[in-house]
Amino acid sequence: MTTPAPTPAPAAPAAVPGKTLGIVALVLAFLAPLIGAILGFVARAQSKAAGVKNTPATAAIILGLIFTVLYIILLIVVPIVTLGAACAGLEPGVYDTGNGTTLTCG
Repeated sequence: MTTPAPTPAPAAPAAVPGKTLGIVALVLAFLAPLIGAILGFVARAQSKAAGVKNTPATAAIILGLIFTVLYIILLIVVPIVTLGAACAGLEPGVYDTGNGTTLTCG
């Protein structure tokens, strides 16, 4: 009597094109949102060409664009608010701040 041969281990699933790049893009969407969004578009295009859905890439695109817009708004609003607070209670005019810069209010 012969012993049956052991069944071979199942083959590893094929790698999904763009999946790893989609995950990297998702992480970058939080750290460097514009780069994350761009890489998300690249990863989604790679997956789309292979006929596979890439959810991390889509999430990276959405979050990257939202965070980019928020950062731009922050870059505009914070200086305006800071300047407004610095001029609070001062008459219109130009003031020397003492460190070589001037503050113009009014």
